[in-house]
Parts: sequence; C-alpha cells; structure tokens
Amino acid sequence: MSLEKLSSNKHYEGTLAKYKFRSVALGDTYTQFNLFLPANAAQGKVPVLVYLAGLTCTEDNGAQKGGFMRDAAAQGIALLFPDTSPRGAGIDGEDVDWDFGSGAGFYLNATNPKWSKHYNMLNHVTQELPQVLETAGLPLDFTRQSIFGHSMGGHGALTVYLASLLSGMKQYRSASAFSPICEPSEVPWGTKAFSGYLAGGVAEGKERYDATAMIGKVKGAVNILVDYGTADNFLYQLHPDKFLEAARVAGHDEVQVRVRKQEGYDHSYYFISTFASDHIHFHANFLKA
Repeated sequence: MSLEKLSSNKHYEGTLAKYKFRSVALGDTYTQFNLFLPANAAQGKVPVLVYLAGLTCTEDNGAQKGGFMRDAAAQGIALLFPDTSPRGAGIDGEDVDWDFGSGAGFYLNATNPKWSKHYNMLNHVTQELPQVLETAGLPLDFTRQSIFGHSMGGHGALTVYLASLLSGMKQYRSASAFSPICEPSEVPWGTKAFSGYLAGGVAEGKERYDATAMIGKVKGAVNILVDYGTADNFLYQLHPDKFLEAARVAGHDEVQVRVRKQEGYDHSYYFISTFASDHIHFHANFLKA
C-alpha cells in the first residue's frame, strides 16, 4: 500500500498534494485522495479534518471548490479528501446510474456479495486511510480527528461519527455536514443504495447507516453542526428536520446539535463555500482543545 504522489501545489503557505495507492478495502483497486498540509506541519503533527464528497464527485470537488483551505491553514489543520467510491471494480451495473455504483459508495461496507469485495468505503475512510498515511510517515495526528461532508458525504460524516460514538471508540471529536442525507432509509437515494449494497436491504441500512435513527441511540454528548439551504432542489432527499427532531427527543440540545436553515441557498458548492469558514472554525474548537 505504498503511496505514489501524483501532484503537489503550494497553497496558503501549505501544500495540497494528490496521492494514489492500491486499496485492499476497495478490492485491490487503485484509489486517489487529496491531502492539504498547513505550513505548521513542518514543525510537527497536525490535527486532521476529513471531507467526504457527494454523489458523482471525486476527491477533487471539495479540494478545488469547497473554499476550506484558507481557514484550515490559519488554524493549522490538515484536510483529507478521499474519493467517493472504488473505481474500475468491473462489477456489472456499477456505471449505469449516477446515484449508485461508481461515484456513489455511500460510505458503508457492502454486505451483498456482488458488491462486498470492493464497496467498503467505511473501512477505507475510517481504518485504511489513517493506517496508510501513518505508515507513510506524514505529519498527521489521528488522535485529533474530525469529519465533515456534503450530501451523500454529509450522510457519511454523520453516520461515521455517530457509529464511532456508539461503538465507544470516539475516533472523531466532531462532525458537520452541508445538505446531508439525514434519513436515508426513508428517501430514494438511500433506499436505492441500501437495497443494492446491503444483504439486509433497507432494514440493515436503517440500523447501521441512518443518522436520524442513530442519533437517538447516543446517550452522551455530541458535537454536530448541519447547514442546509431553503432553495435546495433535493431537500426531499435530505430530511434535516427529522434529524433535528430525533436529536431533541434524545436530549441533545442546541449546543450539541445545531441545524441551521440558510435562506435561499441551494445544493451547490456556492452554498458550501459560503459557509466553509464556519465549519472549519467549528471543528477547530474541538481539534485544538
């Protein structure tokens, strides 16, 4: 799993680099990711903020259009941008639909035998990437780690974070999301993914990968920020109100779970980049504590 550096650019006095390696978690396929290291990484290990992108995206969307780097550089936080699925797995049907298969890994571990060798984005993000980066000797402190994302990636960020809390691992200090799919077991994008990737279908998905179902099971404190736009054409796929309701019923107050409705904003990176600074500073509160 040795890393191959494909490119490197100086950015806000730090470095944005693209890497490639052969992923065991993704069925021995090659995968790519982007990593931003702030200038202070030259003096020692820095905290890590993982960004999970949405449907049809790659490791480049957040890195190129998110507008995260200026504030991350100022706060001394590294940004890690994985891809959204395996690439070139050769599975029949993986390139047919834009919302399933390539570019749509949903940040789960597939249990349907057709997909289970390659579609293990959960393991890739939470286990494999940290191990590969630590083995490569990059100056990253994975004991100070948080996670955020957009749309499908927002779903991924929330569920990865909540699963970490529920397991007792507490791998991530905080989670945030732009326009996340908050209740995937009740919307078309989610039910399609769960029905295809999981042997147990939607029922398995609701139990393991539905943020609205999971937040009610977390008894301790949480650190979550969600933003969505009122002009989002995909709002019917997101259900942020259901997530907020479940959080409040579970006893998580405004300090622990903030869900902000942003008037007139849509689902695009124009929306994301507008509130990017808020999210970096939100995570900095916990990563630098």
